[in-house]
Amino acid sequence: MATDVGDRSETAFDHEVGIVGGGPAGCAAGVFTARADLDTVIYDRGRSSLKRCAYLENYLGFPAGIDIETLYDRIQDHAETAGCTIRSDMVESLDRTADGEGFVVDTQERSAVTTRRVIAATRYDGEYMRGLDDDAAMFETYEHDGEERETFDNDYADADADGTTPVSGLYVASPSEAADMQAIVAAGRGARVARRVIADARIDNGWWESVADGVDWVRREAELDDEWTERETWIEHFNDRYAEDAPVEPDSDRFQRVREAAIDERRSSYITSEEIAERTETGQEVLTEYLDPAAVVSALDETAVLDAMDDERIHDYVNTTDDTAEGGE
Repeated sequence: MATDVGDRSETAFDHEVGIVGGGPAGCAAGVFTARADLDTVIYDRGRSSLKRCAYLENYLGFPAGIDIETLYDRIQDHAETAGCTIRSDMVESLDRTADGEGFVVDTQERSAVTTRRVIAATRYDGEYMRGLDDDAAMFETYEHDGEERETFDNDYADADADGTTPVSGLYVASPSEAADMQAIVAAGRGARVARRVIADARIDNGWWESVADGVDWVRREAELDDEWTERETWIEHFNDRYAEDAPVEPDSDRFQRVREAAIDERRSSYITSEEIAERTETGQEVLTEYLDPAAVVSALDETAVLDAMDDERIHDYVNTTDDTAEGGE
């Protein structure tokens, strides 16, 4: 769902958002930022906590669990489908751009690229962030086997779990105390951090806080009352809800530009029953591409087939089975 948060063609950066880490936290964040029309790149080639798991049994939506390779492929496919670029490359360091407005991302295999914002999503290592802030604030010292070592401070990002840090434009989804070791929790935190990133991008483009926090949610058009099919109703609603807190007057170009973008976003989230059916069919087709054909055939035993048939088809099925048993065709 595209959101008017800025014109990509006018950005001074190679990407609007750079995400370090392509696991559940990083890919969840990427799905949200890319769907909000923020040019997003995900770097993924480091130590993965998810890949250390033998089998995942508590990720919602998979009652019998799911193997790690399949889940990893699916979450990265989702991020790419949403519009992310995924690069198999390890980020070695982050530096501020000369103007201090963004970041220079240095990797093992590519020349440096610039991003306006960075989301850290690497549970095991935050070393690439060293030097962006006072290291005493960003890293903590601990003792291991009699030696003092340093590690990224899991409490460095804000306590409210939206990922913001003292470094403008740097957000942390992981490592963080809030993410802990559960994949589904990490994914949720990645999405929450991404929503903060989207809101901040909108604010940079003239929006204000109360209107910048959007919801990526597709709704049924049939739920709209007749009056809500009219744009004027949306304009009146926006004025009533947001004009009082706006930093500019309602008749200003800025207010009207933001209002038009916000209304366009909200109205586009409503889809017809035909669109719902089309998306449902496409979603089912994509799901089947992920399944092992042999497993599908095995699951479709005679009981399942009979349950799916109506009475007439059951009758034909039984007669055919009897004829075959007697040597008939």
